[in-house]
Amino acid sequence: MQEQSDQRRCRAVRLGSFGGPDVLEVREVPVPRAGPGQVRVRVTAAGLNPMDWIMTADADTAARFGLSLPAGFGTDYAGVVDQVGDGVTRFAPGDRVFGGALSRAVAELVVVDAAGRGAADEARPTPEGLDDRTAATLTIAGATASAALAVIEPGPADTLLVGGAAGGVGVFVVQLARIAGARVIGTGSAASSDFLRDLGAEPVAYGDGLADRVRALAPSGVTAAIDLYGTETVQAARELGVPDGRICTVAAQVEGVSAANGANAAPGALDEVARLVAEGRLRVPIAATFPVAQIRGAVELQAGRHVHGKIVVDLEGPRDEAGARGSTRMTG
Repeated sequence: MQEQSDQRRCRAVRLGSFGGPDVLEVREVPVPRAGPGQVRVRVTAAGLNPMDWIMTADADTAARFGLSLPAGFGTDYAGVVDQVGDGVTRFAPGDRVFGGALSRAVAELVVVDAAGRGAADEARPTPEGLDDRTAATLTIAGATASAALAVIEPGPADTLLVGGAAGGVGVFVVQLARIAGARVIGTGSAASSDFLRDLGAEPVAYGDGLADRVRALAPSGVTAAIDLYGTETVQAARELGVPDGRICTVAAQVEGVSAANGANAAPGALDEVARLVAEGRLRVPIAATFPVAQIRGAVELQAGRHVHGKIVVDLEGPRDEAGARGSTRMTG
């Protein structure tokens, strides 16, 4: 996206090369201006997702997402509209919004398409009762969870096996499936058992023998499965007799099994997720919050894949703020 700028400066996370967390830098960059059909958002919080660091890890992967250097970082954000471009009537300065800005969300100011072009470039009204930190976690994980559940359409007659249930997408899948009336069995580590129970899932340890452990929990059978991490849950589901048409993957491709992508979420799906959170029917576990100055530490923690819930980067606060803030909490 081409962005006009003025002479002022603002902070943004930038990559001078593709790689791990050590290439991330907080820089002073020109303040962008909203062009025709665009809005500028003063970001208060940005949520992290695995795709953020996966797609910037190397040049070949970045190219598949249309990224080139110098690049920004992060996709999910929440904040307040502070400038609208010509022709924009949907938003006005002062409106609270959340959405996606592909690989540029971790910045004090971002410019996005007011009409919305999917999770990579959009703004949505933030519902009353939904705080910015929580809103900043919804776009990628909420849309991905909705798309995965749309593949299998769980209901009260279903027992759903969810692989990687304690992760950022898993917390949405588990709760949305429970809202739909399904019984949910979620894989995780021993340390995640209480966390999964709190979400409404019955925990089961991943690893060798998964199918046998699930069979002991659900002797009447499993009817559907979503694998959010790899292929282990797919293999266990097949062993348990689940047909391929009721199995879905997110992080891997398996022949005969549908793969879900947040970009394919149904229109209105993310707004429904936000409404459920605002109403307190769906909870978002925020594992930790970091000031933007500690972006490398935030990404290192997120990339470790052992976080229960979401990690949020705060864009407000002193410019020399250091250290992580907060601990695991349930919001909503």
